[in-house]
Amino acid sequence: MARIGIAGAGVLGRLLAWQLSRAGHHVTVFDPASGPEAPPTGQLVGGAPFAAGFTAAGMLSPIAELDNAGPEIARLGWRSLALWREVAEALRADGCRAPLFEQHGSLMLAHGSDLGAARRVLARLDTAPTLAAELPAPQPLDRAALATLEPALAPGLHAWLLPGEAQVMSRDMLSALAVHAKNVHWCWGERVERVAPGVLHLMGEGPVRFDLAIDVRGVGATPDLPLRGVRGEVIWLHAPGVTLQRPVRLLHPRHRVYIVPRPGDLFVVGASEVESEDRSPVSLRSAVELMAAAQSVLPELAEARIVHMEANLRPALPDNEPHTHTEPGLLRINGLFRHGWLLAPALVQDALAALADMEKEPAHA
Repeated sequence: MARIGIAGAGVLGRLLAWQLSRAGHHVTVFDPASGPEAPPTGQLVGGAPFAAGFTAAGMLSPIAELDNAGPEIARLGWRSLALWREVAEALRADGCRAPLFEQHGSLMLAHGSDLGAARRVLARLDTAPTLAAELPAPQPLDRAALATLEPALAPGLHAWLLPGEAQVMSRDMLSALAVHAKNVHWCWGERVERVAPGVLHLMGEGPVRFDLAIDVRGVGATPDLPLRGVRGEVIWLHAPGVTLQRPVRLLHPRHRVYIVPRPGDLFVVGASEVESEDRSPVSLRSAVELMAAAQSVLPELAEARIVHMEANLRPALPDNEPHTHTEPGLLRINGLFRHGWLLAPALVQDALAALADMEKEPAHA
């Protein structure tokens, strides 16, 4: 079994640690955060070095992402849906009692003035026959069908049901992956400055050697990769009595606004997309725009209470596409942009398969 060092304890880092430790490897994870816990709710959070996966709502919507992403993102995302379900089932078998994964489909919504974005998503499916064959077709809903499916939504919206889409309970999943990763040594408060084949260079401590070094530091991987941080902001609302069964995505001219229901009468509303590496608390402009858009979809949110606002940075490469690099002793995965939860399991599966193939090559030489 290999000695593996992982730089970064976000979605990718924890998923890799959990999977590799289950395969019997000796895994050590380094991360600058103070511990594995989610940042606190009920207060403004800004500036803290915690994983972007904690901020994300965990919406798994490969079809709706065709609004701003290519078919390969949709394919990887669709494959990840089944993989996340398997991860959640394995964690539940290990004793995790928190809800981790729900799959009831999602809704894509548009006001009449914003139908162009919806038509763009539908057209991308129509013009990619192989993709249309792999993904379920969006189902248009008339006013009566929408009212039956989600009575609390505003009438007059254009709506499509996206079958099979899902959500991960991001905070609980990140916590569970850390708690149930057996025989993993977690080094919190340790920042990795540089990653090379078989070596993690720790700030203030020098190199630590492993059989395999894995770099999944997100925006922390600069300057090794030409990354930039893209600011995203979310708002948590408490709205007792407001019922929403599945996540909804509003195709909005400025933001890709989603509303994701959570246990305890909570709703996560997000997410802005700002070309800035500012980690300060949520801006007034974003808060007003996101909440106004959410109320336009779910009018009963007018009496919701704001319990938490949060900002974080998504790691993005110049082309906004994910990047995986493998060579003997080194694995890098980064640049997941706004698709961290959507893509992580499929990218991890492919990367580990590539490393396994690499190890087999000398035997065939």
